[in-house]
Amino acid sequence: MNAASTKRKRLALHWKILLGLLLGVAVGVMINLFWTADTWAGLGVHDPASFLADSLAVREASTAVGGPNEHADTGAHAARFIRFATAFTGDLFMRGLRFIAVPIVLFSLIVGASSLNDASKLGRIGGKTIVLYLCTTAVAISVGLVLANVIAPGEGFGEEARQMLMAGSRSGAEAKIASAETRPDTWQTLLDIVPKNPFAALAQTKMLQVVFASLLIGIALTRIDRDKARAVIGFCDAMTDVIIQIVHWVLMLAPVAVFALIVEVVADVGIDVLGSLIKYSLTVVAGLAIMIFIVYPTALKIFTPVGYGRFFRAISPAQLLAFSSASSGATLPVTMDCCEQRLGLSEEVTSFVIPLGATVNMDGTALYQGVAAVFIAQLFGIDLSLMDQLTIILTATMASIGTAAVPGAGIIMLIIVLQTLDFPDYAVAGGIAVILAVDRILDMCRTACNVTGDCMVATVVAAGEGAIEPGGGRTV
Repeated sequence: MNAASTKRKRLALHWKILLGLLLGVAVGVMINLFWTADTWAGLGVHDPASFLADSLAVREASTAVGGPNEHADTGAHAARFIRFATAFTGDLFMRGLRFIAVPIVLFSLIVGASSLNDASKLGRIGGKTIVLYLCTTAVAISVGLVLANVIAPGEGFGEEARQMLMAGSRSGAEAKIASAETRPDTWQTLLDIVPKNPFAALAQTKMLQVVFASLLIGIALTRIDRDKARAVIGFCDAMTDVIIQIVHWVLMLAPVAVFALIVEVVADVGIDVLGSLIKYSLTVVAGLAIMIFIVYPTALKIFTPVGYGRFFRAISPAQLLAFSSASSGATLPVTMDCCEQRLGLSEEVTSFVIPLGATVNMDGTALYQGVAAVFIAQLFGIDLSLMDQLTIILTATMASIGTAAVPGAGIIMLIIVLQTLDFPDYAVAGGIAVILAVDRILDMCRTACNVTGDCMVATVVAAGEGAIEPGGGRTV
């Protein structure tokens, strides 16, 4: 069998990741169904999460009242091993992605900015990027509001069901509300784009500050002696290639890592909680599907020569990793690699648009704001006027700027939106407690939408600059 035949039969990366995801869902559901509340109670365990993290608890659970319990001991150790193995694998993969996220932005953006030699071109690319991101965010919120008003996911909840859902997440809701209260205002957020210490920004992974510092260095390199600049640019260009190679190595672990990440989430959440909030969850997912499969492809059709199939084949690894990790920041290196190496966008566009999008563009999260705000209003019988809903669009769009690209950041944004609308404290606390039950699953879905939006905007900007390879990049 020749090399070409072997290459044709090799399973593409996105199919491997998808297979890992599906297997992870299946295993997670089985663990959740097997380790029911009755099973834990039989072992004398009232807090399974703490139990699984505590080896002493596992040993103590093996001895029930009346003597040792061999079945309980074996089952407890099996559950703990699965949890630890999946958590370790997932955390190791996420550390690998975070390890390369800052260096790839720093080096590639310096090279990209220094290669422009034209401040007006940089300003044009930046202007297009910001306008497109803000427009798609506003569209996403509007789609969410329309669906929430039509489907009305918050109506029909009985008091007993509402109290049951709130009971399990009160402490988490209080912590989120406390975090939202310490958030800086819009002016402070804009001021924070400029780092006090660029090295601290690198160490603390403040991506918007890293983008600013990288652009500043890249532009400055175009204004000094070219012979002196060439050495710095050559070093950064070589380091970009080094980091991309590391990205490829990390991606080899992606299918196994996705399996591990999904097992942990599904095993924790379970299908009972998801079922009780199925109408709300489906409303959010329907809105995200409209953005991914209708709004973005329409923009591509109008503004770029890139076809629907080519676009989704190229970015599918980034989408699947974004779904698994629920962090567009952690997925950033893979997103950049997909756009540049697989989709064929130029490095100067990719290195600017994608890092900025990971911080500024929150289409999926913004859509979720609209649905969640209306859902909570319906849940507690609060009337929202047209002006209130316009306020949601404006507030959620502005709140998305500078929001950390990490799991759970959307909840903080939602609290800001609810407080802007003067929701009563009981509605804010109660509503957040209810939706926290399924937030992790929906966070994964909206992060996939965020990353897809980043790739779409990068493609549109690249098309406007004539910076797309006609045949695209590699597709495996």
